[in-house]
Amino acid sequence: MNHAQLRSTGSYLPERVMENAELEALVDTSDAWIRERTGIARRHIAAPEQTCADLAEQAALSAMAAAGLGPNDIDMLVVATSTPNQVFPSTACGLIERLNLRSGVIAFDVAAACSGFVYALDIANRFIQTGGAGRALVIGAEVFSRILDWSDRSTCVLFGDGAGAVIIESASEPGILSTHLHADGRQESLLNVPWGVSQGYEALEGGRGKVSMRGNEVFRVAVRTLGALVDETLAANNLKRGDVDWLVPHQANIRIMTATARQLGLPLERMVSTVENHGNTSAASIPLALDHAVRDGRIQRGELLLLEAFGAGFTWGSALIRY
Repeated sequence: MNHAQLRSTGSYLPERVMENAELEALVDTSDAWIRERTGIARRHIAAPEQTCADLAEQAALSAMAAAGLGPNDIDMLVVATSTPNQVFPSTACGLIERLNLRSGVIAFDVAAACSGFVYALDIANRFIQTGGAGRALVIGAEVFSRILDWSDRSTCVLFGDGAGAVIIESASEPGILSTHLHADGRQESLLNVPWGVSQGYEALEGGRGKVSMRGNEVFRVAVRTLGALVDETLAANNLKRGDVDWLVPHQANIRIMTATARQLGLPLERMVSTVENHGNTSAASIPLALDHAVRDGRIQRGELLLLEAFGAGFTWGSALIRY
């Protein structure tokens, strides 16, 4: 069996920055409340003309430049998103021409909400392990601002737009040591967008095309589930708490992230946190945070990284990587 290693990272954030103070004019909230409860100070918002593919393209180009690779070097393209450009073709398929990739590459989208990037990384890793691809570009990209109800203070303060990307490739030594994916749809009503094409477009009336969340209940499930996921990942690799060098969590909420770091026995300075400046960018949040920490020099080659996420579905997953 082949192994997959992480070659490079990239990211992109829209130019427009929305500070918490701007939200104070939209809903009954405050900068102090948002910071205390979520750790978020600001988020980036896509321009009206920007699409998911626009953000994904820039993140992909960033990762390709960091690796010194050209279009012909990519065999596979996977995009994790809950906010694709259109129903079909997939956002990934549309990126083939934008990135000038060769005809015939593997390309598809993955929908697993905030866990989407970990799901996509797992899939690409398995393609490389079995020889189905030699090098994969994995992207998480979201324009979550398009599905927010800006009058709902429980959700509009949390999310932002952005994209992150990684390139993984076949190698003789393992880089992606293990991945762990799970899902359970029994509590989907706690966090969802309760509308879909097959329900008919009239279902959009009354705001049903927007994010709906019961935050306190989601928080409790997330903390409990991620704690078990950490234990599962450590046990699968015969590791102890504290063996991991860096936690790169889904940037949902500083309290959830902190609870996971404590479960790992990691000091908070070993947890990559970008939630203050990016908010929750769903499937984009882990690759965004990873790229940030790689480029500022915190994460070094040879270090052990734990990526973990929890999202609507519910879905959850982790990836242990020797970078």
